[in-house]
Amino acid sequence: MEQKKKIDMTTGPIMKNVFLFAVPIVLGNILQYLYTTVDTLIVGNYCGKTSLAAVGTSAQPVEVLLCIFLGIGTGVSILVSQYAGAEDMEKMRRAVDTATFFVFVCGIPLCVIGYFAAPLILKGMGVPADTWDAAVSYTRIVFFGALGNIGYNMNAGILRGMGDSKASLWFLVVSCITNIVLDYLFVAKLGMDVGGAALSTTLAMYLSWVISIVYIRKKFPELELSYLPKGVDLKELKQIVLIGLPIGLNNSLYSLGHVAIQTLVNAQGSSFMAANSVAGRVTGLTNVAITALSSAATTFSGQNFGAKNFDRLRKGYIRIPVVSGMITLAAGLCMISFRMPILRIFTPEEEVLMYAGRYVVVMLLSQWFYAIFNGIICIVNGVGLIRYSTVVNILMLWAVRIPSAYLIDRYFDGTYLMLCFPISFSFGMVMMIGYYVFSKKWKEIINTGKA
Repeated sequence: MEQKKKIDMTTGPIMKNVFLFAVPIVLGNILQYLYTTVDTLIVGNYCGKTSLAAVGTSAQPVEVLLCIFLGIGTGVSILVSQYAGAEDMEKMRRAVDTATFFVFVCGIPLCVIGYFAAPLILKGMGVPADTWDAAVSYTRIVFFGALGNIGYNMNAGILRGMGDSKASLWFLVVSCITNIVLDYLFVAKLGMDVGGAALSTTLAMYLSWVISIVYIRKKFPELELSYLPKGVDLKELKQIVLIGLPIGLNNSLYSLGHVAIQTLVNAQGSSFMAANSVAGRVTGLTNVAITALSSAATTFSGQNFGAKNFDRLRKGYIRIPVVSGMITLAAGLCMISFRMPILRIFTPEEEVLMYAGRYVVVMLLSQWFYAIFNGIICIVNGVGLIRYSTVVNILMLWAVRIPSAYLIDRYFDGTYLMLCFPISFSFGMVMMIGYYVFSKKWKEIINTGKA
C-alpha cells in the first residue's frame, strides 16, 4: 500500500489533516456541482425556462431513492475507517466485497423501477403541464445512471475510509470534462433538450465508476476489489446495514421531504420553479465545504475510535464543526455580494432572477447553522452512534421544515418558502449541541472510551 496516498487521522495536527483530507473533496464536490450546473446553464440558455424548471424538479425524486443506497456507502466508509484505524485488513476486504455486492443488487433494480415509476412520482409532485414531457424524459434517463452513481459513491466511500480523498478528485476531473463536452454536443448542437443533458450526466457518472474500480485495484490491491460481485459476508452485511441503512433511510426521508416542499414550489408556477433551480446552483457551491469537512469529520472520528485514541477525539469533536461553520458563513457572505451577476449567467429573465436572488440571500445567511449541525452529526456517526442523529434529522425535516413551509405558503407568501430552511437549520444545530452537552453515552465514549 502506498502510504503517501493516505491521510492518517490518528496522528499529527488535527486541523491540518482535516484540511488536507477535505481540500480534494471540496474540489471534487465543485466538479460534481458542475455536473448539474452545466445542465442548468446550457438548458437555461438553449432550451428556455420550462426545460429549466423540468431539470430542477426532476432531481428530487431521483435523490429520494438514491439516498438509501448512498447511506449504505457511508456505512461502508465508516466501517473501513474503523478497520483502517485498527489495522484489520481482513475485515476491510470483507467489507469491500460486501459493498460490491450491494452496488449490483441495489443499483440494477433501481434503474428499472425508476424508469417505470417516474411518471407516477412526477404526477404526485404536481408538475405543471408545460414542463411534464421534459421532466419525465429527464427523470427516466437519470434513473438509468443510478447503477453508476451508486457504484462510484460506494468506491469513493471506501477510499475515504482508507484515508485517500485525492483519488476521487481525479476521477471527477475526467467525468466532468466528459459531461461538459457531451452536454454541449447533445443539447446545444443536436437539440436533444433535457434528455441530452440527462444522458451526458449519466454517461459521465458511469465513467467515474469504472475509473474508480481500476484505481482501487491498482493502488490498493490488498483490498481485492472486483468488477463484479464475488461474495458477501453476512456478518459484515449486518454491520453495514445497521450503520448505513438508518443513515440512508434518514437521507431518503430528507429527500422525500424536499419533494413535498418541491410540490409547494411547483404550485407557484414555472418562473418560481426555474428560480429555485438556478438559485440552488449558487447555494450548492457554498455547500461544498460543508460536505468535505463533514466527510473529514466522519473519517477522523472513525479512525480515532477504531484506534482507541479517545484523547485525540476529545480534541477534535468541537473544533471541526466550529471551523466548518466559520468557513461556510464567510463563503456565504462573499457569494451574496456577487449573486446577481452569477445568476444572470444562467438566465436573462427578470422575474426568475428576482425570485432567485431572494432565495440565495435567505439560504446563505443561514447555512452556517447547517454546517455546525452536520459536522457534529458526522463526528457522532463516525463512532457508530447513529440513533439520536437519525431522530434529529427526521424531526428537523418533518416536524419543523415541512410544517413551517406549509404555514408560510398558507398564511404568508409562497414565494418565501425558503424561510423554512433557516428555521429548521437552527433547530437541528441546537439539538446536536445539546447531544454533546447532555448525552451520557457520548460522555462515556469521550471520557472512558466505552462504546
